[in-house]
Amino acid sequence: MAGFIKRLLPKRFRKQGVTIPVVRLHGAIMAGGSAFRPMLNIAAVAPLLERAFADKDAPAVAIAINSPGGSPVQSRLIYQRIRDLAVEKNKRVLVFVEDVAASGGYMIALAGDEIIADPTSIVGSIGVVSGGFGFTELLDKVGIERRIYTAGENKVMLDPFQPEKEKDVAYLKSLQQEIHGVFTGMVKARRGHLLTDDGEIFSGLFWTGERARALGLIDGLGDMRGELKRRYGEKTELRLVSASRGLLGRRQPGVAIAGGLATGASGLALSAVAGLAEAAEEKALWGRFGL
Repeated sequence: MAGFIKRLLPKRFRKQGVTIPVVRLHGAIMAGGSAFRPMLNIAAVAPLLERAFADKDAPAVAIAINSPGGSPVQSRLIYQRIRDLAVEKNKRVLVFVEDVAASGGYMIALAGDEIIADPTSIVGSIGVVSGGFGFTELLDKVGIERRIYTAGENKVMLDPFQPEKEKDVAYLKSLQQEIHGVFTGMVKARRGHLLTDDGEIFSGLFWTGERARALGLIDGLGDMRGELKRRYGEKTELRLVSASRGLLGRRQPGVAIAGGLATGASGLALSAVAGLAEAAEEKALWGRFGL
């Protein structure tokens, strides 16, 4: 409330000092989500970014990232929105890594004019991964006959209830190589002049902040508050740009439930199953980095 009242005062009555808008991007990067389980995606973060970059008096926008990655599409969309706004509003973007900025999380971090991390942050994982399970014998064991009808020989490619086929895996890997090429191209375009010639940078490995700086993946070590005060003065204030609240006081994630609201017992069951799957996928993403 105090910050809101302060912004209403004429500039000559305000305490001198720079105010830096801060956007915090936390979580696994996935499309979809709900008010009960928001995800990190372009629909959720676009309104926050628009508000942060709309501050005419701020010389920069600070973005805190804490993400193990996820959807490459959503990661690129968030990255591109940050860069577009930075150019449009003529703002410097300072990215601060918290626990982890890996895979898609690091892709978003590339939007920063500078990337700063803690010495113990996890940074990198410049690669592409796909995963799943095989249930080829499960249906027989439980006495279920599966019936599936297709038009197009590849419509059931990588079906978990059928034996894995070499040509299907080869095709999936070709797609991964294309996506990996886009990712590495982004890294080289944004940080190519800083990168070392270490051959493992694009291998999918990840490192601590200390090692990431030596490799050229980040620019420095530090924390947001200390770094911003060092750059813009001790009177610098940080203003967190957060999601607006709904009628019930919940944070609005800025996303919609695909297909509309599920109703009835069957809808609730489907929502519960989808929620469990999302939770498991998110847990697996964090688990890769011991978090």
